[in-house]
Amino acid sequence: MSMIQSPKAFAGAQLTGAVVSKVDPIAHADRYLHVTDKGAFEWVVTADAATPFASMREATRMAMRLPSSHRAFGVPVTRH
Repeated sequence: MSMIQSPKAFAGAQLTGAVVSKVDPIAHADRYLHVTDKGAFEWVVTADAATPFASMREATRMAMRLPSSHRAFGVPVTRH
């Protein structure tokens, strides 16, 4: 059995998008990045209020641009 997936394995896969997330060190809860119209960022409680990114690549890229004290990362999401 090959470790390389065949195209059939991904036939039903759908792109879902991604958001940037971090763990609040005080509340021990997930927080999600919301980029305002002016380009500033804030952390919100729900993924629905977060700024959506088209792919994990874009979400991870944004997370890496934040100050290291935030320790943020990209998270895939499914929007309904």
